[in-house]
Amino acid sequence: MRLSERRKAMGYSQEKFAHALGVDRTTVGRWERGETTPEGVHRPRMAQLLRLDITELGAMLNPSPGPNPVQPPTSPPSLVHGPGESDEMIRRTFLRLLTMTGALTALGPEAAGDMAEAADRGSADDYRRMNEHLWHVYQLARSKRSVHGIVQDQLDALADALKAGTAGRAGALCEAAGDLFQLSGELAFDSNRYTDAAVAYTMAASASDKAHAFDLWACALVRHAYVDMSERHFAEAVETLDAARAVASRGDPALSTRYWVASVRAEAHAGLGDLSACQRALDEAQKVTDLHGPVHNGGWLRFDGSRLPEERGARFVQLGRLDLAEEALQSALGSAALAQGASYRRRGSVLVDLALIGAKRHDAEQAVTHGRAALKLARQSGSGYVARRLRTLRDDLRSDGRDRRVAELVADIGDLHVVR
Repeated sequence: MRLSERRKAMGYSQEKFAHALGVDRTTVGRWERGETTPEGVHRPRMAQLLRLDITELGAMLNPSPGPNPVQPPTSPPSLVHGPGESDEMIRRTFLRLLTMTGALTALGPEAAGDMAEAADRGSADDYRRMNEHLWHVYQLARSKRSVHGIVQDQLDALADALKAGTAGRAGALCEAAGDLFQLSGELAFDSNRYTDAAVAYTMAASASDKAHAFDLWACALVRHAYVDMSERHFAEAVETLDAARAVASRGDPALSTRYWVASVRAEAHAGLGDLSACQRALDEAQKVTDLHGPVHNGGWLRFDGSRLPEERGARFVQLGRLDLAEEALQSALGSAALAQGASYRRRGSVLVDLALIGAKRHDAEQAVTHGRAALKLARQSGSGYVARRLRTLRDDLRSDGRDRRVAELVADIGDLHVVR
């Protein structure tokens, strides 16, 4: 059965189906004509609407050649969202380790039984220092997939430590687990595996709660809100961020957690089209500069206010205030933090926003210049985040498809393969 036939059989018009997925009706039309295929972010929800599992949906969207129809597999829904046996094994291992370590964290030292007297497998401080190192490696890595193996090794080691743990260090190990779960979620999120990311962030919140690490807990909720926003569920993101704000209020006032929460709230309110709430949140986030002493800006908490100019610009793009957006984004692009080679992800995001302004103004020169620069960064870094932003830009560029340069850029974005 083709996509259009399945959609109709489920009782959806093109318009209602597109609305349920958060896309334009013309996008659904291109999928049904085979001109493009749905991106990973849309497939879980699409499978739910069509009452298919991910494997069946993939078979329907990419039918095998030949006269015989593709028979849907009878296996249960896959835990993964992409092809490739290697990726599938990586993801299954990742989820197994998350689940096992999360269970041990939740049960606490009483679950250790006779193992409580086992030899110590590393102090909590050792895990904390290793986690800090892994966050640093993650931030510097061009391809986030290169960090996956050592994070899995750390999850394995931490699970062993929790099994052999004692009550005296259970809280510190739970805190280390909450930290590592957040990094695991970041790896999944950057690879467009939103379900895996949500699992990791949920476990991070649970472990942080058990450790009474309120700032760590609030950051896990903030990252979960990003999963909501990636699927354009902005109202749900606001609810998650309300909880994060309440948790952060019980944290360390010397940390910037509550200001990061405000910054992300601005993005959620912009998604809802609420300019005044967005500006209030941005003003609250700007108060990070009132903190005394150095601002913590590493590991699981990375917010010192240096990103606010680019975030303010991105919010104004969302709200359609293009002049204000361009001024803020150009200022951010000229900063040392976004210099060539300093941050592929941040620089790429600003370039996409500037290209998006050009597309909305029907300024082909601006759209192509910045879009090409962002595309180059996506290819160099393999960043799933920059690739997602570019694919969002592609839909806006199509309105100027008669311009040859724009049409070529649209095609090149469509051919973008991300190394994860």
